[in-house]
Amino acid sequence: MTRAALLLGAFACCVHADEAPASATSSAVLTSSDNGRNAFSHSFTNLSTQTRRSLAVGNSLFSENWVAAPASPSSRDGLGPLFNARSCSGCHLFDGRGAPPDEQHPDSPALLVRIAVMQGGKVVPHEIYGDQIQPRALPGLDPEATVEVRWDEQSAITYPDGRQVRLRKPVLNLRQWRDGQPTETLLLSPRIANAVHGLGLLEAVPDAGIRAAADPDDADGDGISGRVNTVWDKTQLRPALGRFGWKANEPSLRQQTADAFNGDMGITSPVNPQQNNREAQQKRLSSAPSGGEPELPENLLNHVVTYLRTLAPPAPRNTTNAVVLQGRELFTRLECAKCHLPALTTGDFPDIPELAHRTFHPFTDLLLHDMGDGLADGRPDGEATGNEWRTPPLWGMGLQMAVNGHTTLLHDGRARDAEEAILWHGGEASQSQQAFLALSPDERAALLAFLNSL
Repeated sequence: MTRAALLLGAFACCVHADEAPASATSSAVLTSSDNGRNAFSHSFTNLSTQTRRSLAVGNSLFSENWVAAPASPSSRDGLGPLFNARSCSGCHLFDGRGAPPDEQHPDSPALLVRIAVMQGGKVVPHEIYGDQIQPRALPGLDPEATVEVRWDEQSAITYPDGRQVRLRKPVLNLRQWRDGQPTETLLLSPRIANAVHGLGLLEAVPDAGIRAAADPDDADGDGISGRVNTVWDKTQLRPALGRFGWKANEPSLRQQTADAFNGDMGITSPVNPQQNNREAQQKRLSSAPSGGEPELPENLLNHVVTYLRTLAPPAPRNTTNAVVLQGRELFTRLECAKCHLPALTTGDFPDIPELAHRTFHPFTDLLLHDMGDGLADGRPDGEATGNEWRTPPLWGMGLQMAVNGHTTLLHDGRARDAEEAILWHGGEASQSQQAFLALSPDERAALLAFLNSL
């Protein structure tokens, strides 16, 4: 079945476990009907008692602040010596999407800055500052740099009816470099923390299911050439299909979680037994106390992964509303659904068997797409180019304001709402963006109402 043949599936509208035997063709999906602040924080309702115990521990490890070692309890110490945030929830507040820095919140930890340099034709971490700027440090130590964000207003886009929308993009200013400002040309990429609901379902989609939607050479001539990112699996010690992260640069939730603990909070684990510090930093930071070896042992890492695997996606709302139904039809007609696939199906998933063989509705293909120069960060990641981004899931975007108090979207938070996000689309999405511009005001409102219903 081609991407064009995939249609919008049925939507669930309440919390349910679908206790009837599920099949690969079932349209049932585990969802939460909470439309308030905790909309992204409910677990699936059909989980075993053992899994619920594990996710409860994982929830506390995800939500509570980590502290410098030594401390009591020892299961929460080991923060730093360099870090971006003190807890996972510091960036993923209420399990939702982080907000970019603004005048009211200039020190938001939810935006991190990836860093790299070109060396011998390859993208490599910086010799001193590694692959991520850590703007915070334990007392007595200096952070790597101070990150400031300025918003640059772009030229206005004008609709045929005369309405104008002015877009913006972030401009980074890194100063107070601890070891001196780098002399090399830096590849910098600001990244916003995404919502974490529904990740278990995404992980349970077989590799073959993701590859089936790929068309790297645009063999069907539709202008869309999604492709997989191949990355290194640190546990399996082999190349693997990437599916998590803004550039699909992580192969599994276990590695994604361990890398976030290491890069964002300076906490070691079996996946990353060493601190995320370059050799040039080791002497200066060697006196920092450790919270254990590793600081996040295997059993605790597994609890956090279980928590992330079992957060239910929100159910869509207003699914029978005439305007929403019109927007749903326009979403398909404008070919948005060719990348934001409405339905995916899980396969065998022994770790959480309750998620096996389920059809669900994330609105993503988990593939890389060239989004044009306007959204490019110029920083390759694995096999992803500087113009490519993984299709972000759309589920829950209509509840983002209720959960996190803002509506910013895209990898760096530049879009202040869904309309701006659409207008930023370029590259493979240029045709859909132009079709959106040509809609009447009522049609645009209908499409946005559909997105808000997800």
